[in-house]
Amino acid sequence: MKLIGLDVGTKRIGVAKADSATKIAVPNGVVQVNGQEFAEIARIAKLNKTSTFVMGLPRNNEGAETKQSEYVRQFARELAMSIPNTNIYFQDESLTSVEAERRLKERKKGYQKGDIDAEAASIILQDFLERLITNGRPDTKPYTSEDAKKENDSQNNSEKVIKKVAKSKKDKHKLGTVLGAVFGSIVLLGAVLGGLAYFWYTYSLKPVNVKECKFKTPEEAALSEESEEIEECRYVHFKVSNDESVAIISKNLKDANLIKSDLAMKIYTKLSGTASDIKAGEYQLRSTMSTADIVDVFIKGVADDNVFNITFLPGETVADIKKKLEKQGYTAEEIKIAFEKQYDHPILKGLYGENGNLSSSAQPIAVQLEGYIFGDTYQFYNGESIDKIIVTTLDALENVVKKNDLEAKFKAQGLSLREGIILASIVQKEARAADMKGVAQVFINRVRVGMMLGSDVTATYAADLVDPMRKKLVSNYDIIRYKSPYNTRVSAGLTPGPISNPGLNALLAVADPDSSKKSMYYFLTGDDGKMYYSDTEAGHNQNIRKYCRILCNVAL
Repeated sequence: MKLIGLDVGTKRIGVAKADSATKIAVPNGVVQVNGQEFAEIARIAKLNKTSTFVMGLPRNNEGAETKQSEYVRQFARELAMSIPNTNIYFQDESLTSVEAERRLKERKKGYQKGDIDAEAASIILQDFLERLITNGRPDTKPYTSEDAKKENDSQNNSEKVIKKVAKSKKDKHKLGTVLGAVFGSIVLLGAVLGGLAYFWYTYSLKPVNVKECKFKTPEEAALSEESEEIEECRYVHFKVSNDESVAIISKNLKDANLIKSDLAMKIYTKLSGTASDIKAGEYQLRSTMSTADIVDVFIKGVADDNVFNITFLPGETVADIKKKLEKQGYTAEEIKIAFEKQYDHPILKGLYGENGNLSSSAQPIAVQLEGYIFGDTYQFYNGESIDKIIVTTLDALENVVKKNDLEAKFKAQGLSLREGIILASIVQKEARAADMKGVAQVFINRVRVGMMLGSDVTATYAADLVDPMRKKLVSNYDIIRYKSPYNTRVSAGLTPGPISNPGLNALLAVADPDSSKKSMYYFLTGDDGKMYYSDTEAGHNQNIRKYCRILCNVAL
C-alpha cells in the first residue's frame, strides 16, 4: 500500500511518500496553499496511485488539541470531500519541524523552508509506519470521505438563522423600500461585474494567435518534408515535470507565450476537475492552440511508441553524435548528408564565408557542425528527419546564447561569437566545471599576446580527425607533434573550429573568466586533482616537478 504524508500549514504543505512494504518515508516536496492545494494533492495521489494519507495532528504540551489541530481537521474534511474514497490517518506530531530542521542542518547542505516542511512530512509518515510495524495494522480508524460528507451535511443543517422583526408596518415598509433599492443596486452591480468576469475568462482561454496553419498536428509537421511558413503556427517544445504544480505549468506556458492568462488556466483546470489528470512529458505546442486544447494534450499525454528520446552530452563530438543517430536507426548516408548540408541559422554566424563555403578551409566539412549540437535530452517523433533534429539543437544553443547575452560578453573578451564557442569547446575538454573560469582566463591571456594555446586536448582532436584508430599516430610524441591547424601545441591561434560540444558552464566561463588569473599564462592539473597556475614557464615547470609527477607523464 502506498501512502502520502502531509505536514499541513497555512502557507505550505510538506509532502512525503512511502510504501508500506518498504516502510521508508522520503520527502517529496511541498504544495503551496494558494487555492489550488487540493487539486495538487489529488494530482500527487494519482501519480502515486493511492488515496491514503497520513496527516500530522499537532497537540500542546498537555496533549490537548489546539487551534492548529482544528485547522488540520478542517483541511482533512475538505481533502476527503475533494478526493473520492479517501482514507486519512491522523498521526500525533510534536516539534516535527524542529526535528526536521535539525536533520537538514546535520547534512550540511543548503535548505529552504519548503525542505523543512517536506522533511517534517517524512517524519510524520515514518512515525506512522513505525506504529504500523509494531501493531501490525493501524491502531485507529481512518477518517474517510463518507465521514466528511456526514459532517458537512450536519454542519449545513445547523447553520439556520431565525430573524425576528418587531417593527411597525410603517417601519417595515420603509425598511423594505431601502433594502429593496440597495439589493437592486447590488444585483445590478453583480450582474455587470459577473458579465465582465465571464468575458475576461472566455477571452483569456482563447488562443494567443489565430492563424490558418498548414499542419494540423505536430506529428504531421514533424514528418513532412515541407516547413511551416507562418511563425505562429510552428510547434515549440514544452516540458511538464512530475513535480510541477498547475500554477507552475500555467506560468511557464504564459512565459512561453502559449496561453493568454495563467490565472484563467488555473481556474479552468479547477472548474473542469482536470488539474490532477495532467501527465508529465515533453510536448509540441503552438500559440494557435486554446487553453482547453493544451490541457487536453496534457491529459492525453505523449504515447511512448510515437516518440523517442536522445541525449547529447557536453564534451561529445560530432563523431559521438553520429554514432548515437546510427543506433537510433538512421543510416550512415542519411547522417553524412545532413551533417554536410549548409544551414541558414543565426547561431552559425561566422561558420560560412561570403562565397557560401566554410570560413576556414582547414575545417573538414564532415565536422562543420562541431560545437553547435547543444548538449541536452531531446524528444522527437519517430521518423523525424535528421535536419530537423539538428535545427532543434541549434535553436537550443541560440536560446542559451541569447538568454545569457553571450555574444556581447564574448566581444568584451575580444572574441566573436564563433571564436567564443571554439574556445569554450576547448575549455570543456580541458577542465572540470570548478576550474573552467580560471582555464578560460589563461587561454584568453595567451590569445591576446599571440602565444600558442598549447592545449593537449586539441592535439588529441587533431589526431582523431586523421587517425581515430591510432594506426600511425601511436605515441604521445607523435600526437603532440602532429602538424595540424587543430593542434595548438604546434599551431598558433584558435583551432579552425570547435573540438567538442561546449556545455553551459564552459560557455559562461569564456564569457566571464576568472579575472584573478589575468596575469597567468600556464596551468596544470596536479596529481591531487587541484589546478595550479603560474605566470612564467619556469614557475610552470616547478609546478610540474612539485605537483604533477604522475599525470604529466601519462599518454594522451
